[in-house]
Amino acid sequence: MDAAESSFSMNDQLIIVLLFSVYIVGMIGIGLVGYLRTATLGDYLLGGRKMGAFVTALSAGASDMSGWLLMGLPGAIFAAGLSELWLGIGLLCGSWLCWMVVASPLRRASEELGALTISDYFEFRFNDKSRILRLLTAAFILFFFMIYTTAGLVAGGKLFNSIFSISYPVAVCIGTATIIIYTMIGGFIAVCWTDAVQGVLMVGALLAVPILVVWNGGGLESTWTDVIENSPSAFALFTNVDGGKLSTISLISSVGWGLGYFGMPHILTRFMAISSVDKVPLARRIAIGWTTLSLIGSICVGLVGIAVFGHGGLADGETVFIALIQKAFHPVFAGICLAAILAAIMSTADSQLLVCTSVITEDIYRTFFKRDASESELVMVGRASVLVISMIAAGMALSGARGVMDLVSYAWAGFGAAFGPVLILSLYWKRMSSISAISGMIAGGATVIIWKQLHGGIFELYELIPGFIIATLTALIFGYFVNNRKQCSS
Repeated sequence: MDAAESSFSMNDQLIIVLLFSVYIVGMIGIGLVGYLRTATLGDYLLGGRKMGAFVTALSAGASDMSGWLLMGLPGAIFAAGLSELWLGIGLLCGSWLCWMVVASPLRRASEELGALTISDYFEFRFNDKSRILRLLTAAFILFFFMIYTTAGLVAGGKLFNSIFSISYPVAVCIGTATIIIYTMIGGFIAVCWTDAVQGVLMVGALLAVPILVVWNGGGLESTWTDVIENSPSAFALFTNVDGGKLSTISLISSVGWGLGYFGMPHILTRFMAISSVDKVPLARRIAIGWTTLSLIGSICVGLVGIAVFGHGGLADGETVFIALIQKAFHPVFAGICLAAILAAIMSTADSQLLVCTSVITEDIYRTFFKRDASESELVMVGRASVLVISMIAAGMALSGARGVMDLVSYAWAGFGAAFGPVLILSLYWKRMSSISAISGMIAGGATVIIWKQLHGGIFELYELIPGFIIATLTALIFGYFVNNRKQCSS
């Protein structure tokens, strides 16, 4: 990707650089505070299970939504209109259901079992002496989080490339270095606190930008007219951008995104880290409110982009939020809003890095190499892991990775199908066994990987949906017959 030509003057860019610098220094400062409060591996990976409702809620939302909320989803709305609204509806419903169904029982069970990670939980819950569940969980986390983290770094590269006209490789390196510093230093505490700050910044920018663009553009009626003129089917919920009817497969695929929440390790660890089960209802209300406002803002950004630039008026639709800011705002306000994109990218990438770190320290290093490792040694290994994983993800981002939305959708499907059904059944079905968990996890993850390679007809269905269904059925079948066999043999 070549350097883009920025619409900001040199003086404007200096102002934005200053604001970015203040923001980044602030995040690193939070990382240092987190460092002072991190003494054990439990502190580094779960913050000592002392996170409050507000921080837990905003951290879960910000780490979930990532750069695709400010780039991927607005780009999809910009390209296809409100037919992409179904994706937002699916995500909102999925988020609410996950908080309702998973948060409290997982918080309770993880503490009773002494689990610090999702791998811990699965192994302890099923008393898996073979360690297969731990290894399988670790493998899926490392594989899909590499893809997910790469998506964040690609979004960061596009951000710096569009604003400062610097080369894409340099832009990726800048974003990677920033995330590494405060994640490596502060661990889970720093990640949650920075995510909370970033969550506020994200929702504020998403709501402010379309409101101000509409205000400056002559009001709501004028903007509405411009959208219709530029894209007559923009407000049609069941019509594609080319005027054709939205297919049933496309509709189900969009709504089906909500299933992914049940298997997201970086969201599940927030549930495990909240200070008590009693705080879950308040955290849920905050989280769902934040998600609702953020999705509304993101959708409005895409629609306003159609009014301002016309359908197909940008070479890369995923930069519509950046383009609106560049076109309409004073550099000071623009710098704050553009920092929100950086916040969205960082809030997810740091969480993903931390989960990968937990896999390497807990599931690989301590389990298979050094059982008697000290807490300080494990924290040191964790910090080194952040550096290594970041470098690998940055290499993938520099090697010509795809668009942000494509990368996120693949990783989202992988986690949702591999972990979601197994986690829900483990919390609510007593007959669930280690064999059914292993089989369900393999079936879900493998279905996503294979389905992604197939095209045409039913294979256009989003891979998360068949993966989730097949994983659920496989786990149920194995759980039922394995338990029946045990009962018969006894």
